[in-house]
Amino acid sequence: MLLDNLSDLANFSADGRPFIYKNTYSISLLFDSSAVQSEMYMSEPDELLLGYTITMMGFLLFNDAPKRIAMIGLGGGSLVKYCYRHLPQSAIVVAENNPEVIALRKHFQIPQDDHRLQIVCMDGCQLVRDAENDHDVLLVDGFDRNGQPPQLCSQAFYDDCYQSLAQDGMLVVNLLGNNSDTDLYLDRIQRSFGGAAIAVDARESGNRIVFACKGKRLDTAEQSLLKKLKDLSPHHALMLRLTAQNIVQQRRNDKLATAFP
Repeated sequence: MLLDNLSDLANFSADGRPFIYKNTYSISLLFDSSAVQSEMYMSEPDELLLGYTITMMGFLLFNDAPKRIAMIGLGGGSLVKYCYRHLPQSAIVVAENNPEVIALRKHFQIPQDDHRLQIVCMDGCQLVRDAENDHDVLLVDGFDRNGQPPQLCSQAFYDDCYQSLAQDGMLVVNLLGNNSDTDLYLDRIQRSFGGAAIAVDARESGNRIVFACKGKRLDTAEQSLLKKLKDLSPHHALMLRLTAQNIVQQRRNDKLATAFP
């Protein structure tokens, strides 16, 4: 369903099906009128608007040239479009279990499938169960009308995420910061990844973004991490400056918490 005025949006009572709201400058994907799932500027369809999507791209601070990126949750395609345009060396597969979300891809100018991009209608749990040491980066951003599906927050799921990653592969998870179970989910990720995980506040939102690594990438020294930021393309570097600072600060906080429990 396409809505194009505020009165329609305010009066719309969603039944769990995705719908889009369009104004002069942007188009948004929603499951109800309380929260925007994705947003796109009409004039810049491949750029990231929502703060949590920018923070999730922080994996570039640890791996700026992944060969294989997997995503769980398509939404309006903000992350897939950004990666498709700005990481031309990357092959991308996206698992989205709602065919009605996939059906809206043209509205958000998501590219058609080709040799680099595959968008498949399947459960994200199956994607990671079927993979073995395949993915350099795995982005988990799966939500429905009720929030985060339980199957995408279980210990078994995070264990499968670990197994699906290549050596030194990275998992990036978008968690709701105001969810009472967020700390539980973070603890599960820590357990699956042997403690190699860090959670930072997302830009301009209440979400928390978890970075976890199958390997030693998260152990990158602070100065090396900041140098990596400077070495990124100007487009990436400007976007990720705050994320880099937040990661450095959170690592310091975690070290203090360990030293003084």
